[in-house]
Amino acid sequence: MIRRTADLSPAARDGFDAIIDVRSPAEFALDHIPGAINLPVLDDEQRAAVGTEYVQGSKFLARRTGAALVARNIAAHLEGALGDRDGSFRPLVYCWRGGQRSGAMVTVMDQVGWPVTVLDGGYQTWRRQATAALYDQPLAHRLVLLDGPTGSGKTALLTALAGQGAQTLDLEALAAHRGSLFGALPGGQPSQKAFETRLHDALSRLDPARPVVAEAESSKIGARVLPPSLWAAMSAAPVIELTVPLAARVAHIVETYADIAADPAALDLALTRLPRHHAKAAVAEWRAMAARGEIAGLAAALIEAHYDPAYRRTGQTRDRPVLDRVVLRDLTPAGLAAAARAVMTALDARPLDVGMNRP
Repeated sequence: MIRRTADLSPAARDGFDAIIDVRSPAEFALDHIPGAINLPVLDDEQRAAVGTEYVQGSKFLARRTGAALVARNIAAHLEGALGDRDGSFRPLVYCWRGGQRSGAMVTVMDQVGWPVTVLDGGYQTWRRQATAALYDQPLAHRLVLLDGPTGSGKTALLTALAGQGAQTLDLEALAAHRGSLFGALPGGQPSQKAFETRLHDALSRLDPARPVVAEAESSKIGARVLPPSLWAAMSAAPVIELTVPLAARVAHIVETYADIAADPAALDLALTRLPRHHAKAAVAEWRAMAARGEIAGLAAALIEAHYDPAYRRTGQTRDRPVLDRVVLRDLTPAGLAAAARAVMTALDARPLDVGMNRP
């Protein structure tokens, strides 16, 4: 018997042995339910050809051709990706709207004898839920932001906090970008929809009754835009301000951005994208430092002339309560562990209802 569901809570999704997206690879690449695998019943070219025939030619021929292609593709999946699954295999299957493509796959799976479930409404059900949570409803979570100038180890401190049991939300990891002019990562960023999928999934796995620590960010991380509900919660959230010696910040930047420092062309291109208010002579000198491999000196110069002034200007426009101030002597593992303990103490010392954003 084919089961049906619209429950996409983390517990419900985790209860399946596999989540199977039968849409085309291009649709899957744009966005998909977290953890899904792509077993398309029509690939991109096949889907385009059948669609063209249906609109411009014969609907009968389109259906017959599509049925033959779907049958061959499902057979290939049964003999390939699904070939080692035994009779207890419990998959959840979806397509774009929960229509013909998923229907074809689950019909065959049901005949095989697998206890298969189809997602009512398909991917659109997931997308509606993610959009409602991130655009239409106030965020239920109580955020606390780590704030500090560039190089103060906010992302590293998030990792240390997670290791000590804190709830954290690493927005830069979800956006696949380090949130600065030099923050691009190999592979590029997810689409906006995929970023929102990652956000919705991460938030749905966090307990709203406990504080969630995130890094203070602008409204965009690289090219990805923070959705309204999250941005509203962040704008009202209290902050824990970090203070780190300049030398430690420089060393941390050199270590964190070693990949772009090792790519002279990418580093030079990033420097040409600095805001126009910087003097041409200054930018030329910074590019020359990069060409000479003086990465630590370049980092220190950019902190002084670009990053710290921008941080001070941004701070003047924000009106966020300060939950605590934490001074780090260095950004070594021991220093970060000590800072994480201080942050945990600050979170435990204050009731959730005091100084925190509420939905």
